[in-house]
Amino acid sequence: MIELINTTKTKINKKKIIAVSEIFLTKFKPIKTDLSIAIVGDWRIRQLNRDYRGLDKTTDVLSFSPAAWENNLLGEIIINPREIKRLAKYKEILELSGFAYPPKNLKKTENYLFYFILIHGLLHLVGYDDALESDRQVMLKLGRDFLHKRDII
Repeated sequence: MIELINTTKTKINKKKIIAVSEIFLTKFKPIKTDLSIAIVGDWRIRQLNRDYRGLDKTTDVLSFSPAAWENNLLGEIIINPREIKRLAKYKEILELSGFAYPPKNLKKTENYLFYFILIHGLLHLVGYDDALESDRQVMLKLGRDFLHKRDII
């Protein structure tokens, strides 16, 4: 089961977010498959980032693994779509993914980044880490390849 909540005024495609998440779960086959996705704003993600990671700043995505007693829960992903609009931060990802920078089609670029960030959060939940630059590069390529092979934009 995938639960999705949007606490912002940002329009999202709930069916597509769930469908992309289901495709991911089918490909990576984690033992636990329940997932919670929350769409939040700058203030809330900054608060969570400060409280749980000790970083007093906004971010694009946070992934939380469940407590041991939560039987089938893979985890929770929290996405801040406002951060995605700060495109300069994503220049490397966009160029790696074949997008022009600055983008020619802003809506398409932001849409791609949203799903890229969703996949990035899911990769964290299935065990990938980006603390080291080499691991970060692996995650960037996995995210790009996942979206491109499935033509998800």
